[in-house]
Amino acid sequence: MLSIIIPSYNEEGNIKHTADVVSDILKSNNIDFEIVFINDGSSDSTWEKMSAVALERDNISAVNFSRNFGKESAIFAGLEVAKGDACVLMDCDLQHPPETIVEMYNVWKNNDVDIVEGRKKDRGKENILYKGFSLLFYRMINKTSGLDMEAASDFKLIDRKVVDALNRMPERLTFFRAMSSWVGFKTEKVYFEVAERAEGESKWSVRSLIKYAVNSITSFTSAPLQLVTVFGVITFIISIILGINTLYNKIWGNSAAGFSTVIILQLLTTSIIMFSLGIIGFYLSKIYEEIKNRPRYIISEIVTKNKSEKEKEH
Repeated sequence: MLSIIIPSYNEEGNIKHTADVVSDILKSNNIDFEIVFINDGSSDSTWEKMSAVALERDNISAVNFSRNFGKESAIFAGLEVAKGDACVLMDCDLQHPPETIVEMYNVWKNNDVDIVEGRKKDRGKENILYKGFSLLFYRMINKTSGLDMEAASDFKLIDRKVVDALNRMPERLTFFRAMSSWVGFKTEKVYFEVAERAEGESKWSVRSLIKYAVNSITSFTSAPLQLVTVFGVITFIISIILGINTLYNKIWGNSAAGFSTVIILQLLTTSIIMFSLGIIGFYLSKIYEEIKNRPRYIISEIVTKNKSEKEKEH
């Protein structure tokens, strides 16, 4: 059986349409499946829509968070709830084309493959600034982690043993795209065109994207901490050069009047120190979040056609 995990946030207009499209495609290809919708604390009628669909159909489940915990938590909640021999992660807006699920399924079923990763042929109609930011983000991840994530996405099929491996990972702050690559296993790639949203607009603002990128980088790599050392070396080299220059001018009687050099050096070193402390403080906050050991998410209700469960913590 194939589990389709669909995290959803304020997607009231897409729930039923997505359920219909995905179901029709998988049924027409004789694939046994279930759909697991995750409501990530939506403020519209997303929960009402998905719970209604779940009550109508045997192979659809609706999971409701007690509040908004973020897409990463929604992904891992889906992995915990899903019962399939393999799971596919996809977006509710159908920008991940459902037809590609069939291709992923066939690659997984007919080959000795544990992960079938969806790779974007292009980034669709994204603006230049967003494309540039995404390219910089993934190059940083690639350089610091050694993983190839240049065109990666959450859209991928993972075998049950990969799901179990991910569910055993204890960290609270997760980055699914990187973690699903880090665990290893045999991987194949399929390529897809990013489709237009079925309905509505993206819920990702510039601020939320930047926050997501910073959290993802710091949760998966310690590279920013190395910047502190780099800044220290640069400041040390500048100090040596300025020291030699000052000593030379002093010996030859060419010392400049005033304190401009001292002020510039103080401003430089102070800004570097404050920036470095900011990086260290950010990592300390991540450590603080981890050691509190709070659950990644809280499920207030799970609705299926046959039953409804409430109040679960994970």
